[in-house]
Order: sequence, then structure tokens, then C-alpha cells
Amino acid sequence: FSGFTGAGYPKEFPEALAAVIDAHHNKGEEFRIGVWTGASTAPELDGALARTGGISYRAPYQSDPDMRTAINNGTSFYQDIHLSHMGPQVSQGFLGKLNLAVIEASAITEDGDVVPSSSIGMNRTYLEHADKVIIEVNSWQSEDLYGMHDVYYPIGALPPNRVPLPIQNAGDRIGDKVMKIDADKVIAIIETNDPDRNTPFKPLDDDSRAIAGNLLDFLGAEVKAGRLPKNLLPLQSGVGNIANAVLAGLLEGPFENLTSYTEVIQDGMVDLLDSGKLTVASATAFSLSPKAAERMNDNAADYAQKIILRPQDVSNHPEAIRRMGVIACNGMIEADIYGNVNSTHVMGSRMQNGIGGSGDFTRNGWISSFVTPSTAKGGAISCIVPMVNHVDHTEHDVQMLITEQGLADLRGLAPRQRAQAIIDNCAHPDFKEPLREYVKLAEKKANGMHTPHDLATALGWHVRFLETGTMAQ
Repeated sequence: FSGFTGAGYPKEFPEALAAVIDAHHNKGEEFRIGVWTGASTAPELDGALARTGGISYRAPYQSDPDMRTAINNGTSFYQDIHLSHMGPQVSQGFLGKLNLAVIEASAITEDGDVVPSSSIGMNRTYLEHADKVIIEVNSWQSEDLYGMHDVYYPIGALPPNRVPLPIQNAGDRIGDKVMKIDADKVIAIIETNDPDRNTPFKPLDDDSRAIAGNLLDFLGAEVKAGRLPKNLLPLQSGVGNIANAVLAGLLEGPFENLTSYTEVIQDGMVDLLDSGKLTVASATAFSLSPKAAERMNDNAADYAQKIILRPQDVSNHPEAIRRMGVIACNGMIEADIYGNVNSTHVMGSRMQNGIGGSGDFTRNGWISSFVTPSTAKGGAISCIVPMVNHVDHTEHDVQMLITEQGLADLRGLAPRQRAQAIIDNCAHPDFKEPLREYVKLAEKKANGMHTPHDLATALGWHVRFLETGTMAQ
């Protein structure tokens, strides 16, 4: 299916398919499908299909509550894949045969080409490799999106014939305005008029403002030190309320002539474009509130001069991210005192959403930062812990940790130095002493002083602290 962060996914076919699956199950007949997308979709797709119990396999990213339940209760297998890896893995056949691609479009041209809607994601690859194709043409999507897309068809997509990605600047256009399609594959066209899953962002709170302020102060210091140009380097922002708060902070900040090379366009980025502070934004999809989506549809022709939507194996391409020196900012569930980050799992085994594109940008960005409030569950749980219960981003890739308490710059620090910086700058005051207590205990019991850990204490730290209020054994 097409779709990326609730944008550009098919709206009608998935629910019709869910009804067919339910009918078979009611007769006691097996009917299971594998589901591949660009990233997350919406209740009409992931939710409807997950509730049938008919999804056998899901990749590469999801965020639907019903899909999450199916994964965590064992109904559906889920493979959490870096978004830049999904295209090559499909093209190489690692995931098996692709029978059917269902793609949303804003239009089909007289020449038979497909104009994408509010996301591109994996569309180009799926159209190329699917045996059969269904196109949903959604009249809710503005026809003025034409010209916003940049569909790159790589020469030599797979080794050993790959060539360098010809992007040097965030605003470079290297592809076509439309997607090519083999008309013989098309078995149906469905006309729809349905909005994307556009969810309002939460109002900015004090924690979000403080996190954004800490990051902006750091960027200003980097400019002053001569390590960043005055207009910074291309910006990447993960999805969510805190990331949107950072963008709002940039709107009020001192930086001008900004650029963005990211994977989603959020409200804050549209505001930056409107203000003139952001000159161009490159991504693969929108992730907008209803009001911002309405603004986008009404002014799509104007935004098409400032926004470039690319296939996700281009928007998230490690080579381009590294070449341009992207400044990466992503959310997390928790980080540990040595700088390892958990973006995906709760208590080690329950999948939340997935790694998405955060790994693509973190490992390859010029600056890699992670943001979170210092506590969760109303202050009952620390988001800074002795050892993360699942590692998505290792200490080798994480340069900055930022909470409302402050920023820990981990560059040039050995593990024990990192621990001190993270506890001092990022941990909530209620948890600083228990974390320091853990460090002292680990240094006494560890079999090496490079990265001291007491595994028994670290693995049960959340539970032990909640039950006893102390780290004492």
C-alpha cells in the first residue's frame, strides 16, 4: 500500500478487503495477507485490516493501536526496517513476491502517468515490482500537487551497478513530476474523495518549549564557535509534538535562509516556509493537522515551488544525508546514562511504533540529537535510565540528548564521562540521586570500568525504583 505518516494511503480498498477477510474467517476459511507500506497509515488501513486478524506480516513501520495490539499479542509478525532499506530489500526480493500494489494518486495524466498525492514513500518501487496494481484517485487531494513531486528512477538501483545519488543541496530536483506505470498491470481504478488522517498537534507546553530552547541555544553556540554556518545545515525533524515544538522555536529564533532535508513536512515547517525563514523543504510525505492540510490544499501550487516530495529511498538516503551534513532531531522513549537510545519498545518486548527513519538520519547526520521529556507517566518513570531495555541507536551514533532539564553534548566523551553529563544535564531532579547511586553500585560490582554496569540492578531499575523508591539492593 501507499502511505506514509497518515498521508497518501488508499482509503476505500483496505476496508473492502477487510470485509472480505472477515467473511472468509466467518466461514472458517484461512485468509491472511502480508502488508507493506511506506510507513504508518491510518485506521481505515492498518486498523481495519488488523482487526480482522488477517495480517500475517507487517513492514516497515506502523503506529495504529489495533495493529500494535496484533503485533504484541502475537497475531501478526512485524519487521521493523530502516525506511531507507525498504526499497532495496523489496527490489532484491528479500521480502518475497509482491502480488498487488494499491496506490493513492491525486490524478492520472492523459499519457497514463500517475501523479502522487500527499506522500510518495515506497510507491515507485511497489509500482515497479507488483504483479497487479490498483489506483485510488482521490479528488480530496489537490490537483495542484502536480509539480511538487520529484520521482527519481535510479540508474543501477542495486549493487554492483549503483551510481552516486546526484543530490548536493536540499532543493536539487533530480527526477520526474510523475510516476511511470505499466498499464497492463492495472486491474482497477477507484475514485475517492476522502481526507488524509490529519491529527492536530498538542498545544505547546512548558516542557516542549524548554526542550526546543535547549536545542536552539546549542545551535546558536555552534554557529558562534564556527562549527555551523549562520543559516545552519539542512534540518531533519522527526514526527510528533516535541519535534513540532522545535520547529516553532525556529520560527521565533534568529536563524534565516534555512533548508530542510527530512522525511515529513509538519505544521511547524509550513509555518517556517510561510515566514520566509525556510527556503525549501525536501521530504517524502506530509504529516499535518487538519487546518494545515486545508492550507496546503488551498495553496498547493505555491507550496510546490518550495516543497519537494521524493521516494523514501531518496529522502532517507544515507549518502545524501551525510554529504549535506543534515542536523537530525528525533524523539525517543528512553535513553541510558551511556547514550544508548530506545525508540521503539516498552519494557523490552512491547513494540510501540518502530524505528522509522530515525536511524537513517542519526547514523549519517552531521549532528544527531534525541529529545524527550525527562519523565513519563506523570513523573513516575524516568526517561533517563541505567540501561535501555531495547537498543535502537547505540552510543556510537548519539551525539546529543535533550530534555526540558538541559542538553548533554556527548561528543568527545568516554562512557563514564557521558554518564555524568547525562545525569547532570538531562535527568529529572527526582531521579538524579538514584542514577548516581546506580553508577556507584555498578563501579563496585562491574568486571570492567570502561562501561560499568550491574546487570541485575540495571534490568530491574524501573520496577525496583517504583516499588522501593531506592536503588539499594
